[in-house]
Amino acid sequence: MSQVISMFNSQPVLFSSTLHLRPFESDDLDALCLAASAPEIWEGHPEKDRHQRAVFEPYARWLQNNRTIVVIDSLASKIIGCSRYYMSPERPDGIAIGFTFLQSKYWGGSTNFELKRMMLTHAFRSFDEVGFHIAPSNLRSQKATAKLGAEHVGDAVLDISGTKTLWMCFRLTRTAWE
Repeated sequence: MSQVISMFNSQPVLFSSTLHLRPFESDDLDALCLAASAPEIWEGHPEKDRHQRAVFEPYARWLQNNRTIVVIDSLASKIIGCSRYYMSPERPDGIAIGFTFLQSKYWGGSTNFELKRMMLTHAFRSFDEVGFHIAPSNLRSQKATAKLGAEHVGDAVLDISGTKTLWMCFRLTRTAWE
């Protein structure tokens, strides 16, 4: 692991006028399960039944143990999703953003862009590029990532969450972002 990766704060506390990002705490489990409970969130995802608490809860515990941040709507004061930074498996000295979901009422507007803007700004203080790994079936995330300016650089079978899976690999450089 590179020194930059080991010194990077992967659970920052970040604020904007509409969002608050902070580390996932054990008291957040019920609120995150509620945020994940709509079936449409998981339609394009490989785990289509993740809206069911019995399926989501073990995943949420894995997220909590893997340095996830929760996304809070500052105006409503409620958790609306989560995301995380992680070491990019095909680029061990690089950082990636993923495991992101938001409640569907926050899609298609400025919330996902604001979330990614906050996370990218934080990441680009330490890294020249950020990776994204997206399931081939997740067209919504592919489109959202492309809107950020990220480029599809190939596909790879990678172990990101404990199982080797085929991922579409995207990269966004600091220069492209700026």
